[in-house]
Amino acid sequence: MGAGHQAFYLVKISFLGYRYHGWQKQPSLKTLHSVVDRTLKYILDGLPFKTLGASRTDAKVSAHQAAFELFLKSPIEDLSQFIDDFNANLPHDVYCESVVSVTKEFNIIQDSKEKVYQYYFAFGNKSHPFCAPFLTTILEPLDIELMIQGARLFEGTHFFKSYCYKPKPDAAYVRTISKCHIIPNQDLTASFFPKESYVLEVKGKGFLRHQVRLMIGALFRLGKGERTLNDIKESLIEGYPYNETFVAPASGLILDRINFEIPNE
Repeated sequence: MGAGHQAFYLVKISFLGYRYHGWQKQPSLKTLHSVVDRTLKYILDGLPFKTLGASRTDAKVSAHQAAFELFLKSPIEDLSQFIDDFNANLPHDVYCESVVSVTKEFNIIQDSKEKVYQYYFAFGNKSHPFCAPFLTTILEPLDIELMIQGARLFEGTHFFKSYCYKPKPDAAYVRTISKCHIIPNQDLTASFFPKESYVLEVKGKGFLRHQVRLMIGALFRLGKGERTLNDIKESLIEGYPYNETFVAPASGLILDRINFEIPNE
């Protein structure tokens, strides 16, 4: 990807994903990658460049801190001015946080050390419509204490085929979750938010397609009495015959951050 390029940058952005069809470019659809590339084409005034995203977020998923790698023929002379120009021309729901120079050895996919996802939700009563881009509301009552216990069962190294949307026979389903817990939401708040809301936080190196949304979907079913803790345990063992089918709404999911292991200069 970096062949022929002489300058390499790690760019971190945040965005509200509610009106986008995810990161990856798609014909006739508004995506984050297409918006980023269109803006870069303008501010770089036609200079050749390439971009590579660190993560393919789904439609309507937001990010506190996503990232992409920028490949250029020559270095950026003034990074501060570049960030100002980038932000001045990006849509208001996309923001560039930082741009740092990296070496050609840096690989934004392989050097991603850990990803942290958050899923925000409330239950019991319908939430204010303004909550829709940030928060999923389950109208039925949930046993939140049971869900807290269930979330901890995902921690460790397990076989996550049951939590992959349309799994393929040759995929790598053994994944390690370093942290998975449900806590009261105290970070993402607004006057129109419900009095009580919660967040599932999940940390791991890599995730399968819709994995976090299927995990919280299973926890919702656990909270409604449609699953047991033992069901969750068994679903993480190779040979479990069923796949989870409830993909929770995307708008409750936020990519909180990606931690990188950057090679030395």
